[in-house]
Amino acid sequence: MKISDFQTKDVINIVDGRKLGQVSDLELDLRQGRIDSIVVPNYTKFFGLFGGGTDVVIPWRNIVKIGTDVVLVRIDDTKLLRNEEEDVQAR
Repeated sequence: MKISDFQTKDVINIVDGRKLGQVSDLELDLRQGRIDSIVVPNYTKFFGLFGGGTDVVIPWRNIVKIGTDVVLVRIDDTKLLRNEEEDVQAR
């Protein structure tokens, strides 16, 4: 699979069914020759037009399934995602 194949897939959290966005980058472990995590940009409700967003780094172990159109992930720590949203809204 190519990196560009990942970038066209939507990332969905199976814990709450929320769409997190699309994969923007991968973090690699070059020594082991494997993917460590995927990076999904987290923008404001205005699609990043009124300020930047933070990246959500999802460890490879949290990926449940890679389908043809989506990547299903399990992020149980909803507090982490809420804190990022609050930081963005406070700006």
